[in-house]
Amino acid sequence: MLEGVKKAFRGVAEKIEMSSLSDKEIEHYVEELVLNLVASDVAVEVAEEIGRRVAETLRSIKFKRFGDKQSRVKEVIRKAVESIIPEASLEQLIERMRAKFRETGEPYVILFVGPNGSGKTTTIVKLAAYLKERGLTPLIAAADTFRAGAIEQVRELAGRAGIRVVSQRYGADSAAVAKDAVDSARAGRIPVVLIDTAGRTEVDRNLLEEMRKIKRVVQPDAVIYVGDALAGNVVVEQARRFDEYVGIDYVVLAKLDADAKGGSALSISHVIGKPILFVGVGQELKDLKPFSREFLLNTLLA
Repeated sequence: MLEGVKKAFRGVAEKIEMSSLSDKEIEHYVEELVLNLVASDVAVEVAEEIGRRVAETLRSIKFKRFGDKQSRVKEVIRKAVESIIPEASLEQLIERMRAKFRETGEPYVILFVGPNGSGKTTTIVKLAAYLKERGLTPLIAAADTFRAGAIEQVRELAGRAGIRVVSQRYGADSAAVAKDAVDSARAGRIPVVLIDTAGRTEVDRNLLEEMRKIKRVVQPDAVIYVGDALAGNVVVEQARRFDEYVGIDYVVLAKLDADAKGGSALSISHVIGKPILFVGVGQELKDLKPFSREFLLNTLLA
């Protein structure tokens, strides 16, 4: 997992260990690092920012002649990466869910957006199971009334987790489905509503307008973008578009276990300035892991 970025960091640390670290050598190795990161699907602006921070720190360090230079370089890289990754508190988010329901009786509403094939529906059910384990059994709105089989898919997956689904017919207004689910949760004293929405192979204007309409109608407490880690830089650009049109609060990166390069995990939250909340690491309901900066750093710099 994430072998491409790991190899890029490991390679520069090993080469610098054998170098005298003149300004010219630092420039050469950092340029090589940036190119290798871009080749591993790290967004250009992110790779250049990491390179700039690494070069700046290396120029200010006095290395001992017989010291462990490689360890020091890895620490420099670690701090450069750490500084560009925003982090969310999952505990605080869950407490906000509890507090809203406790204080107002209203459900905490989360709108999920993302392109077709990103793993959005599966992620929603995984999150539903995660919340259920913590005493916040949610309701799912099957607001993807466009894709054939979408309603059946969410019903089947949610059934395995014991989660109720609100749906209508195919072709129904997605915003109406979402509102119906919120009203149903309010009446049934259900603390959280998770709204599934339609995706497309490409990010098109009609899809984005549909997302805007749903958001306007139900006024969600949070919007979560679900991206496919295997899509590389494409997922970063898609997230940027969704954030511009709809507004994103958090990111879930699906299929991270199958991502051999790792660039999207390093890029997406920095580019749009929104933290990764969870990562998908398998097909089972339990395979949704809370994301932390420490998890990513330890994985990349192992």
